[in-house]
Amino acid sequence: MGVNLSPVWLSLETSVTATAITLAAGAAAAVWRANRRGIGPALLDGIFLLPLVLPPTVVGFILLLLFGRHGPIGRLLLHFGASVVFSWPATVIAAAVVSFPLMYLSVRAALEQLDRTLLQAARTLGASEWRVFRRVSLPLAWPGILAGTILAFARALGEFGATLMLAGSIPGKTETIPIAIYISVEAGEMRRAMAWSVMDVAISLAMVAGMYYWTHLQNPARAGLVRR
Repeated sequence: MGVNLSPVWLSLETSVTATAITLAAGAAAAVWRANRRGIGPALLDGIFLLPLVLPPTVVGFILLLLFGRHGPIGRLLLHFGASVVFSWPATVIAAAVVSFPLMYLSVRAALEQLDRTLLQAARTLGASEWRVFRRVSLPLAWPGILAGTILAFARALGEFGATLMLAGSIPGKTETIPIAIYISVEAGEMRRAMAWSVMDVAISLAMVAGMYYWTHLQNPARAGLVRR
């Protein structure tokens, strides 16, 4: 009898998709916030960071209120014959929401630490704002963006509470690795729970190690230091 690896594939698909969404949304929000001051942006900061401080089950409950059949987004989706709750897209939404603050904070911190004289010099030379961002800001902020990507992926991979509230635990559909661990423990199958836990840790370590190799050992100067 073969081993059911669907939680692994579901977790990977969910984490990769959620990370891509948070990368786009988090970077856009951080760029917008970096150039604005005042009470309004500060209040938005609080909203952006709420999933980081609220318990995941509370985040999941809020998402359920929004995307449920009687919620504002849920009713709109039903108008078009669609539904999100207890489906794979729900796992992506839950993972993206809880991992968004990590991406946002990392990208914002990277942008705020940029040397403003370099940006101003590029503008003085006639570069447009888009060109300044693409050719100066983005390369300089890349380490922070990459760090946010790693953190967001790891957070999405380990998401449990919000996913369980919004997507449930449907085998082969919404049962990710953390949910599989929970179900195994509830059933008293501790060896199975341990196997899933080891799998989760292995994926996270592989992700971190791969990013480290790509960002450090591929750099000729760093590689030379490593070889020495």
